[in-house]
Amino acid sequence: MKFKNLLLIALVVFASCKNDTTSKTVESIDYSKEELDITTSIYPENITKVFVAHGGIDNWNKMKTLAFTMDKSNGKEITTTNLKTRAELIDTPTYSSGYDGETLWVSEKDNIEYSGNARFYKGLMLYFYAMPFIVGDVGILYEAAKPLEFEGKSYPGILISYEAGVGASPDDQYIIYYDEDTGLMQWLGYTVTFGKNEKSKDFHYIRYNNWQNSNGLILPKSIDWYNYENNSLTEKRNTVEFTDVVISEKEPDASLFKKPEDATIIE
Repeated sequence: MKFKNLLLIALVVFASCKNDTTSKTVESIDYSKEELDITTSIYPENITKVFVAHGGIDNWNKMKTLAFTMDKSNGKEITTTNLKTRAELIDTPTYSSGYDGETLWVSEKDNIEYSGNARFYKGLMLYFYAMPFIVGDVGILYEAAKPLEFEGKSYPGILISYEAGVGASPDDQYIIYYDEDTGLMQWLGYTVTFGKNEKSKDFHYIRYNNWQNSNGLILPKSIDWYNYENNSLTEKRNTVEFTDVVISEKEPDASLFKKPEDATIIE
Protein backbone atom coordinates (compact mmCIF):
# COMPACT_ATOMS: atom_id res chain seq x y z
CA MET A 1 0.00 0.00 0.00
CA LYS A 2 2.81 2.37 0.87
CA PHE A 3 4.51 1.53 -2.42
CA LYS A 4 1.36 2.44 -4.39
CA ASN A 5 1.11 5.78 -2.56
CA LEU A 6 4.73 6.62 -3.30
CA LEU A 7 4.24 5.72 -6.95
CA LEU A 8 1.17 7.92 -7.16
CA ILE A 9 3.04 10.89 -5.62
CA ALA A 10 5.95 10.43 -8.04
CA LEU A 11 3.59 10.48 -11.04
CA VAL A 12 1.89 13.64 -9.81
CA VAL A 13 5.25 15.42 -9.30
CA PHE A 14 6.49 14.34 -12.75
CA ALA A 15 3.32 15.61 -14.42
CA SER A 16 3.56 18.90 -12.55
CA CYS A 17 7.18 19.42 -13.59
CA LYS A 18 6.35 18.58 -17.20
CA ASN A 19 3.49 21.11 -17.29
CA ASP A 20 5.67 23.76 -15.65
CA THR A 21 8.45 23.26 -18.20
CA THR A 22 6.00 23.62 -21.07
CA SER A 23 4.60 26.86 -19.71
CA LYS A 24 8.08 28.47 -19.55
CA THR A 25 9.27 27.59 -23.03
CA VAL A 26 10.91 30.67 -24.68
CA GLU A 27 10.72 31.17 -28.42
CA SER A 28 14.22 31.19 -29.96
CA ILE A 29 15.44 34.29 -31.85
CA ASP A 30 17.35 34.12 -35.11
CA TYR A 31 19.87 36.93 -34.52
CA SER A 32 21.22 36.57 -38.05
CA LYS A 33 18.01 38.25 -39.17
CA GLU A 34 18.14 41.00 -36.56
CA GLU A 35 19.76 44.39 -37.23
CA LEU A 36 22.08 44.85 -34.29
CA ASP A 37 24.19 48.00 -33.99
CA ILE A 38 27.24 46.90 -32.00
CA THR A 39 30.06 48.76 -33.75
CA THR A 40 29.47 52.18 -32.23
CA SER A 41 29.48 50.73 -28.70
CA ILE A 42 33.29 50.71 -28.75
CA TYR A 43 33.44 54.51 -29.05
CA PRO A 44 32.96 57.18 -26.35
CA GLU A 45 29.56 58.84 -26.23
CA ASN A 46 30.73 62.21 -27.57
CA ILE A 47 32.39 60.92 -30.76
CA THR A 48 29.50 58.47 -31.28
CA LYS A 49 27.14 61.45 -31.25
CA VAL A 50 29.18 63.06 -34.03
CA PHE A 51 29.31 59.85 -36.09
CA VAL A 52 25.53 59.44 -35.81
CA ALA A 53 24.91 63.03 -36.93
CA HIS A 54 26.99 62.37 -40.06
CA GLY A 55 25.22 59.18 -41.09
CA GLY A 56 26.76 56.57 -38.79
CA ILE A 57 30.16 54.91 -38.53
CA ASP A 58 28.59 51.55 -39.45
CA ASN A 59 27.44 52.98 -42.78
CA TRP A 60 30.88 54.50 -43.35
CA ASN A 61 32.55 51.14 -42.69
CA LYS A 62 30.54 49.59 -45.53
CA MET A 63 32.16 51.93 -48.04
CA LYS A 64 35.19 50.84 -50.07
CA THR A 65 35.72 53.66 -52.57
CA LEU A 66 36.03 57.41 -51.99
CA ALA A 67 36.82 59.90 -54.75
CA PHE A 68 36.65 63.70 -54.89
CA THR A 69 37.94 66.56 -57.03
CA MET A 70 39.56 69.85 -56.00
CA ASP A 71 40.35 72.83 -58.21
CA LYS A 72 44.02 73.74 -57.83
CA SER A 73 46.18 76.39 -59.48
CA ASN A 74 47.44 73.85 -62.04
CA GLY A 75 43.99 72.40 -62.73
CA LYS A 76 41.74 69.73 -61.27
CA GLU A 77 43.20 67.35 -58.70
CA ILE A 78 41.29 64.05 -58.46
CA THR A 79 41.87 61.80 -55.45
CA THR A 80 40.65 58.20 -55.43
CA THR A 81 41.12 55.96 -52.40
CA ASN A 82 40.46 52.34 -51.49
CA LEU A 83 39.10 52.91 -47.99
CA LYS A 84 39.99 49.39 -46.84
CA THR A 85 43.62 49.22 -48.02
CA ARG A 86 44.22 53.01 -48.21
CA ALA A 87 45.64 52.57 -51.70
CA GLU A 88 45.47 56.01 -53.31
CA LEU A 89 45.73 57.77 -56.66
CA ILE A 90 46.13 61.54 -56.95
CA ASP A 91 45.80 62.63 -60.57
CA THR A 92 46.56 66.19 -61.76
CA PRO A 93 47.32 67.79 -65.16
CA THR A 94 51.08 67.83 -64.38
CA TYR A 95 51.65 64.61 -62.41
CA SER A 96 50.09 61.51 -60.88
CA SER A 97 50.99 60.13 -57.48
CA GLY A 98 49.94 56.70 -56.31
CA TYR A 99 50.22 54.18 -53.52
CA ASP A 100 49.31 50.54 -54.11
CA GLY A 101 49.49 49.47 -50.48
CA GLU A 102 53.25 48.92 -50.55
CA THR A 103 54.91 51.25 -53.07
CA LEU A 104 54.59 55.04 -53.29
CA TRP A 105 55.30 56.49 -56.73
CA VAL A 106 55.15 59.69 -58.78
CA SER A 107 54.71 59.95 -62.54
CA GLU A 108 55.47 63.32 -64.15
CA LYS A 109 53.54 64.58 -67.18
CA ASP A 110 54.66 66.69 -70.16
CA ASN A 111 58.22 66.84 -68.80
CA ILE A 112 57.05 69.04 -65.91
CA GLU A 113 59.22 68.36 -62.87
CA TYR A 114 57.37 67.31 -59.73
CA SER A 115 58.36 69.57 -56.83
CA GLY A 116 56.06 68.39 -54.07
CA ASN A 117 56.53 66.03 -51.13
CA ALA A 118 54.63 62.88 -52.11
CA ARG A 119 55.16 61.12 -48.80
CA PHE A 120 53.82 64.06 -46.80
CA TYR A 121 50.90 64.66 -49.17
CA LYS A 122 49.87 60.98 -49.33
CA GLY A 123 46.52 60.65 -47.54
CA LEU A 124 46.58 64.27 -46.36
CA MET A 125 43.47 65.52 -48.16
CA LEU A 126 41.72 62.21 -47.52
CA TYR A 127 42.11 62.87 -43.80
CA PHE A 128 40.70 66.37 -44.06
CA TYR A 129 37.86 65.31 -46.35
CA ALA A 130 36.81 62.12 -44.56
CA MET A 131 36.32 63.82 -41.19
CA PRO A 132 34.83 62.83 -38.82
CA PHE A 133 34.80 59.16 -39.90
CA ILE A 134 38.54 58.93 -40.49
CA VAL A 135 39.09 59.21 -36.74
CA GLY A 136 37.15 55.98 -36.24
CA ASP A 137 40.22 53.96 -37.26
CA VAL A 138 41.83 51.32 -35.06
CA GLY A 139 44.51 52.54 -32.64
CA ILE A 140 42.96 55.95 -31.92
CA LEU A 141 42.57 57.41 -28.43
CA TYR A 142 39.83 59.85 -27.42
CA GLU A 143 39.58 62.35 -24.58
CA ALA A 144 37.66 65.52 -23.85
CA ALA A 145 39.26 68.80 -24.92
CA LYS A 146 38.67 72.39 -23.93
CA PRO A 147 35.76 73.89 -25.95
CA LEU A 148 36.48 76.24 -28.84
CA GLU A 149 34.88 79.69 -28.70
CA PHE A 150 33.91 81.46 -31.92
CA GLU A 151 31.53 84.36 -32.48
CA GLY A 152 29.88 83.92 -29.10
CA LYS A 153 29.29 80.17 -29.41
CA SER A 154 31.07 77.35 -27.60
CA TYR A 155 31.90 74.08 -29.35
CA PRO A 156 32.77 70.99 -27.24
CA GLY A 157 36.03 69.33 -28.24
CA ILE A 158 37.29 65.76 -28.61
CA LEU A 159 41.08 65.29 -28.61
CA ILE A 160 42.25 62.58 -31.00
CA SER A 161 45.66 60.97 -30.56
CA TYR A 162 47.28 57.73 -31.72
CA GLU A 163 48.83 54.70 -30.14
CA ALA A 164 52.57 54.33 -30.77
CA GLY A 165 53.40 53.10 -34.25
CA VAL A 166 50.01 53.89 -35.79
CA GLY A 167 50.31 55.63 -39.17
CA ALA A 168 53.17 57.61 -40.68
CA SER A 169 52.89 60.38 -38.05
CA PRO A 170 51.65 58.83 -34.78
CA ASP A 171 52.47 62.04 -32.88
CA ASP A 172 49.87 63.99 -34.86
CA GLN A 173 46.89 65.19 -32.86
CA TYR A 174 43.45 66.35 -33.92
CA ILE A 175 40.63 68.05 -32.06
CA ILE A 176 37.11 67.68 -33.40
CA TYR A 177 34.77 70.45 -32.28
CA TYR A 178 31.06 69.85 -32.74
CA ASP A 179 27.69 71.52 -32.33
CA GLU A 180 26.30 70.28 -29.03
CA ASP A 181 22.69 70.47 -30.29
CA THR A 182 23.04 68.77 -33.70
CA GLY A 183 26.20 66.71 -33.20
CA LEU A 184 27.58 67.98 -36.53
CA MET A 185 31.30 68.63 -36.69
CA GLN A 186 32.09 72.36 -36.94
CA TRP A 187 35.85 72.75 -36.55
CA LEU A 188 39.05 70.73 -36.75
CA GLY A 189 42.23 71.56 -34.89
CA TYR A 190 45.32 69.66 -36.05
CA THR A 191 49.08 69.54 -35.57
CA VAL A 192 51.75 68.67 -38.12
CA THR A 193 54.57 66.42 -36.92
CA PHE A 194 55.70 64.85 -40.22
CA GLY A 195 59.50 64.67 -40.22
CA LYS A 196 59.71 65.65 -36.54
CA ASN A 197 60.57 63.52 -33.53
CA GLU A 198 58.09 64.94 -31.03
CA LYS A 199 54.55 66.18 -30.64
CA SER A 200 53.66 69.74 -31.58
CA LYS A 201 51.57 72.19 -29.56
CA ASP A 202 50.97 74.37 -32.63
CA PHE A 203 47.40 73.73 -33.77
CA HIS A 204 45.98 74.82 -37.12
CA TYR A 205 42.24 75.26 -37.62
CA ILE A 206 39.74 74.34 -40.33
CA ARG A 207 36.06 75.26 -40.27
CA TYR A 208 33.55 72.62 -41.35
CA ASN A 209 30.15 74.23 -41.87
CA ASN A 210 29.25 73.37 -45.47
CA TRP A 211 28.07 69.79 -45.83
CA GLN A 212 26.56 67.58 -48.54
CA ASN A 213 24.76 64.23 -48.41
CA SER A 214 26.71 61.61 -50.33
CA ASN A 215 25.21 58.11 -50.34
CA GLY A 216 23.64 58.68 -46.91
CA LEU A 217 26.78 60.17 -45.35
CA ILE A 218 27.19 63.84 -44.47
CA LEU A 219 30.55 64.84 -45.96
CA PRO A 220 32.17 68.23 -46.66
CA LYS A 221 31.20 70.34 -49.64
CA SER A 222 33.93 72.82 -48.74
CA ILE A 223 36.26 73.58 -45.83
CA ASP A 224 37.83 76.87 -44.69
CA TRP A 225 41.28 77.35 -43.17
CA TYR A 226 41.34 80.06 -40.49
CA ASN A 227 44.19 82.02 -38.98
CA TYR A 228 44.73 81.58 -35.25
CA GLU A 229 46.51 84.21 -33.17
CA ASN A 230 46.78 84.88 -29.43
CA ASN A 231 44.57 81.88 -28.61
CA SER A 232 41.78 83.17 -30.85
CA LEU A 233 40.47 82.45 -34.35
CA THR A 234 40.79 85.47 -36.61
CA GLU A 235 40.00 85.72 -40.33
CA LYS A 236 39.42 83.06 -42.96
CA ARG A 237 42.57 82.32 -44.95
CA ASN A 238 41.36 80.15 -47.84
CA THR A 239 38.62 77.75 -48.94
CA VAL A 240 38.88 74.35 -50.62
CA GLU A 241 35.81 73.02 -52.43
CA PHE A 242 35.08 69.34 -53.20
CA THR A 243 33.15 68.28 -56.29
CA ASP A 244 32.34 65.04 -58.15
CA VAL A 245 32.23 63.10 -54.90
CA VAL A 246 31.91 59.33 -55.16
CA ILE A 247 31.42 57.20 -52.06
CA SER A 248 30.61 53.58 -52.83
CA GLU A 249 30.45 50.07 -51.39
CA LYS A 250 32.11 48.84 -54.59
CA GLU A 251 35.86 48.28 -54.35
CA PRO A 252 38.01 50.23 -56.83
CA ASP A 253 39.99 48.32 -59.45
CA ALA A 254 43.46 47.55 -58.05
CA SER A 255 45.07 48.39 -61.41
CA LEU A 256 44.18 52.04 -60.78
CA PHE A 257 46.94 52.28 -58.18
CA LYS A 258 49.59 50.26 -60.01
CA LYS A 259 52.89 52.01 -60.67
CA PRO A 260 53.40 53.01 -64.33
CA GLU A 261 56.66 51.84 -65.92
CA ASP A 262 58.04 55.37 -66.15
CA ALA A 263 57.09 56.38 -62.59
CA THR A 264 59.63 57.17 -59.88
CA ILE A 265 59.46 55.19 -56.63
CA ILE A 266 59.44 57.41 -53.54
CA GLU A 267 61.48 55.95 -50.69
